Formats: sequence, C-alpha cells, structure tokens
Amino acid sequence: MAWQHLQQFAAATAYLQKGLSRGRLAHAYLFTGEQMEPLEAFGRTLAKAVNCENPPRRSESGLGLDSCDACLSCRKIDGAKHPDMHWLRAESKMRQIRTEQMTELLRTVFLKPNEARYKVCFIVAAERMNAQAANKFLKTLEEPPADSLLLLLSTAPEQVIETIRSRCQRIQLFNTDGVDATPGDLAWLEQFGVAAASDQGGLLDRYRLLSVLLRQLAELKSSIAERLESESMLEKVDDLEPEFRKRLEDELAASTEAEYRRQRAELLGTLQWWLRDVWLQTMGRADEHLRFPQLQTATAAIARRLDPDRAVGNLTEVERTLRLLNTNVQEALALEVGLLKLRL
Repeated sequence: MAWQHLQQFAAATAYLQKGLSRGRLAHAYLFTGEQMEPLEAFGRTLAKAVNCENPPRRSESGLGLDSCDACLSCRKIDGAKHPDMHWLRAESKMRQIRTEQMTELLRTVFLKPNEARYKVCFIVAAERMNAQAANKFLKTLEEPPADSLLLLLSTAPEQVIETIRSRCQRIQLFNTDGVDATPGDLAWLEQFGVAAASDQGGLLDRYRLLSVLLRQLAELKSSIAERLESESMLEKVDDLEPEFRKRLEDELAASTEAEYRRQRAELLGTLQWWLRDVWLQTMGRADEHLRFPQLQTATAAIARRLDPDRAVGNLTEVERTLRLLNTNVQEALALEVGLLKLRL
C-alpha cells in the first residue's frame, strides 16, 4: 500500500514527505491514532518508501518519498517476509511487552541490515512496554544505531513514558472515514470557513479566525466540565470526608482535562479535513468526494488563492500545531502561531 492509498492521512503523509524530501529521516517515530490497523499500514508504507528499489519519487538525498508496491523489497515487506523488518508485540498473559522480548529486538537492531537500506523495527502498542523494557529501549533511543528506523505505534500515547515520547518524532493520524460531522462541527467550521474566505491577509483578519477557534474550544471545555461534573459523586453526595472530596475533585479535574485534550484534537482534525478539501480543489479535483461539500463556496474561494504546495503546507502546519499541543506549551500561543502561519 503506497501513500496514495492512505488519503485519509493526507496531512500526516504530507508532513512526513516534506521531511523526507529534505533528507531528514528521524531515527524514531511515534505514530498515534485511534486504531492500530491503520497505524501499522502507515508504518509499513514508510518502511517500504525508504527501502523501495524503484520509488516513484525520490529526494535529493536519495530517500524514497513513496513506494512502488511492485519491487521485491515492497512485496517482501507487504508479505511479512523481509528479513530486515522486525515486529514486537505484547505476548505475555499480562499483555505486556516484556524485557526478554525487548532484549532480543535490540540485539538485532545493532546488526547491519541483510538487504534493506534501513532495518525497521515496529513496536506495536508501545504503551504496553513494562518498566524494565521501556528503560532498556530508552538507552537505545539515546544512542540510536545507524541504518535503523524505530517505529512506535500507539493508541494510548499518554501511557508511553515521557522520556521515550520526547525522543521520538510524533505524528498523529486522524481517520474519520465513515464518521459524519455533527451539526455543531459544521456550524463552527462554516463560521471559520466564511471568515477564512474573507481573509485579506491582514493581521486583524487572522485574529478573527483565532477568535472563532478559541470561542469554540472554550464552549467545548465548558460543556465537558458540566457533563463530567453532573456525573460525579461530588454532585450526588453532600457529606463526603474532606480528604475523599479532595481526591474526587482532583480526579474530576484530570478527567476533564484528558477529555478536553481528546476532543480538541478531534476538532482540529476536522479543520484538517476541511483544509484537505481546499488542497483537492487546488489540484483541480473538485469532482472527487469532498469531506465537507456544504462548505463548497468557502472552500473554492480559498483554493483559488492557493497553489497545491501552499495548500499542503496548511495541512502540515495543523499537524505541527497538534504535535505542539501535546507538549506543555500554552494552548492559546500554539494556536495563535499556527493560524498566523496558515496560507489563506
């Protein structure tokens, strides 16, 4: 499966290919998303691209930007028969990746590839590494081997220890195939689209867009807090012990923040999908199924002002903002910088 067959991840693909085109291949990536199967497909496609014998596109440094899906290397990787592709999965009764498994994997990592340009190690459900396995793997991340690529796949990245996350280039995959946008999604996105279409490139115009986004996020956080608070024991029992009440309050605050972060990522993912519609139209592919046909007027207005490269740049900018929001950066600042860099 080449990148062209993973159009649902167009933004992540564009971001990754931009780095590859500059000869920048990270030694370790953390691919995150809601389902493991597409994460594995995405990782496998990267492995094929950098090892393809006849890539349809190649960077100046020689790195493949896509795979041909036909050469011997691509077919071996697809068929799980390539000697330089190593998969690590949880196998114990506790559903953990054990130290013994990690030791065996790392033993092969430092060996030269048999026939591939890059030996690739896939760690499926990376959050399942036990403490000993994670610490052993961390030492390898600190001194990564040459000619090897480490791909961590996780549907629960917050459970991967921070020292590992910080040493990987994180790429978040959003896949909303088959999921209809809610009326609320369409309402705020339509407001955003209309404001973007009337954007004349001025600073004030861009801050109007930021205002639309921040207002939606504030409403989102408020609704989450109200819902979780109404479900909490704090609202149902009056005579709680002070210590127990404090613990419940802390748990409620943590749950609210976690749910808000999840839904914030989904909201920005919706924006990403609309910018994908803009990108499709810049390439004259308006006849293809658009994610948001209801926003056709605003989509077309912006597409007329852009070329495909700038439209792809918008997708990668949202991807970069999403990754930044997974750090301790101030939310408003990250969103402000991201919106100022959009080409509209």
